[in-house]
Amino acid sequence: MADPICQTADRVFWIVDNGSVHHPATFRWWLKEKYPTAIGIHLPTGASWLNQIELYFSVLTRKSLAGESFRSVDAVADRITGFEELWNSDPEPFEWTYTRDDLTRLLERLPTIE
Repeated sequence: MADPICQTADRVFWIVDNGSVHHPATFRWWLKEKYPTAIGIHLPTGASWLNQIELYFSVLTRKSLAGESFRSVDAVADRITGFEELWNSDPEPFEWTYTRDDLTRLLERLPTIE
């Protein structure tokens, strides 16, 4: 919210997961108190499939948006569109390495972890 665009915008949307720190009963109040123009949007409960988009947004941010300052929404849209075209020109699937067995081993260890 420190960015001048956020400071002058009529509305700034914060899209958050359903982690305990973002609980709807407290988060919206905290957000509105701290940033009056901010609007909290919670992802649907049980929508873990939406976590996949977090991977894409992470790559987009690191490879195309980080450290940049844009003069307009159109400039941001152009940058994102250009990144998408480049990204899609040589697609590679994400390779998941964390298996159900890995999760089972972690869950078995949890009671012993202090």
